[in-house]
Amino acid sequence: MENRRTFIKKSGLLIAVSSLPLSTFAIPRKKTKLGVALVGLGYYSTDLLAPALQLTEHCELKGIVTGSPEKIPAWQAKYGIKDANVYSYENMHTMADNDEIDVVYIVLPNTLHLPYAKIGAEAGKHVWCEKPMATTVAECEQMIAACKKNKVQLTVGYRMQHEPCTQKIIGWATSKPYGAIKTIYAEAGFRNGAGNPKHWKLHKELGGGAMFDMGVYPLNATRYVTGLEPLAVSATQPNSRPDIFKADETTLFNLEFPNGIMASCKTSFAEHINTLNVDCEKGWYKISPFQSYSGVQGVLSDGTTLQPFKGNQQAKQMDDDALAILNKTPNEVLVPGEEGLLDIRVVEAIFASANKNGERVVI
Repeated sequence: MENRRTFIKKSGLLIAVSSLPLSTFAIPRKKTKLGVALVGLGYYSTDLLAPALQLTEHCELKGIVTGSPEKIPAWQAKYGIKDANVYSYENMHTMADNDEIDVVYIVLPNTLHLPYAKIGAEAGKHVWCEKPMATTVAECEQMIAACKKNKVQLTVGYRMQHEPCTQKIIGWATSKPYGAIKTIYAEAGFRNGAGNPKHWKLHKELGGGAMFDMGVYPLNATRYVTGLEPLAVSATQPNSRPDIFKADETTLFNLEFPNGIMASCKTSFAEHINTLNVDCEKGWYKISPFQSYSGVQGVLSDGTTLQPFKGNQQAKQMDDDALAILNKTPNEVLVPGEEGLLDIRVVEAIFASANKNGERVVI
């Protein structure tokens, strides 16, 4: 049975990165750090990515793109960003002439990932995109095509695949220290009080909802734990606050994998949940919390433990992706756009099943 990496290669998806010539990741040899421009200055950029960039070895915050001019002075004062490296969404394309910026990191509402990833790629900048990659398979394919055409790297911000504890269990998909996997339970969510009813995460048309925001964590976990692609899904989407949530508040989904492996998953904006359990022929392992910004740790059936990573997850993610560019080793990209596309293919099936009252949908 093909594992997911083999599937990606055979399907021709990974070629968007792996088959490109070394010149694809052309960065002047003298550069030891990549200049990163954050596109969107909301919570994740402000509180997590910008501080993490101060901890990286191979990146530096060089630019910002924002539609909120009132935010610019504080960012410039705090991070020393030049006037010439400050852009609006309307003139972002002009960074094509700016050699100080090598990468655009797309940190926008999900439905805006495609247009601004394309602008970045067409400006000759490598594209790092927050999860989920996009809201449809078609959008993902367009992003991959744009980056391939412009010979730039495209990666998705799945920081967990860079986190050491998680990387260990990813390796177990191949080494199988506890025998063949039988069942998986994965859940991720938090209580969203919906203080701002206009926030994009509450609205389906903006790419909001628990499945896109938090559900990709358990979904992606089932795929990296097994190293396989799901064959079918059944899903439901109960909503206890329909007056607030115009997108899914909770999504329950079951995945059928090759070799009889079954996964039961939950994501929600109604409760705090954060666990990954894997039961195997000869034991089990539990990661809890499994997708927090810090403190990810595990306990194994033989009594041993997986200790938390002491570094910064976002900094490690960005350094890993930067090194693949600087060293001109595209095959070392841990989460290429093709990986994000495979998740969204499953997400589309999850929504299709939920719209049919939980009917089984073949992927």
